[in-house]
Amino acid sequence: MTSGSLGVRRKLASPQFLKFLLAGGVAAAVNFGSRIVFSHWMPFSAAIVTAYIAGMITAFVLTKLFVFTDSVRPTWQSAVFFTLVNLVAVLQTWAVSVILAYYVLPWLGVTWHPMEIAHFVGVVVPVFTSYVGHKELTFK
Repeated sequence: MTSGSLGVRRKLASPQFLKFLLAGGVAAAVNFGSRIVFSHWMPFSAAIVTAYIAGMITAFVLTKLFVFTDSVRPTWQSAVFFTLVNLVAVLQTWAVSVILAYYVLPWLGVTWHPMEIAHFVGVVVPVFTSYVGHKELTFK
C-alpha cells in the first residue's frame, strides 16, 4: 500500500468523519422515516423533498454541535452554506430515488418495497459529497 492511499484511508476513518457518519445516520433515519409518513399525504417525489428538509434540519443541528466543533463561522453563515451544499445533495437524492423507483427497479422486476429501496439508496448516495462540502464550506 502506498503512503498516499494510507493518507486517504486515515482521512476517511478520522474521528470527525465517523461522527459525521453517526450524525448523518440519525438525520437519514429522520429523512427516511418522515418520507414514509409524508407519502400518506403527498406524492412520492414531493415526499422525498419534504423529508429531506426534515433530515437536513436534524443534520445541521447535530453536525454543528458534535462534528465540526472547531468552526469559526457564525451560525447564520454556516446555515447558508449548509443549505447550499444540501441543495446539491437533495438533487442527488431525488434523482437517484426517482430513477430507481420508476425505471431501474421496475425494469429489474423488483416488487418488494421499491419506493423504500430507491429512497434508501438515494439517501446514501450524497454522503461523501456532503462531507467534503460541509468540511470545506459550511463549517470551515
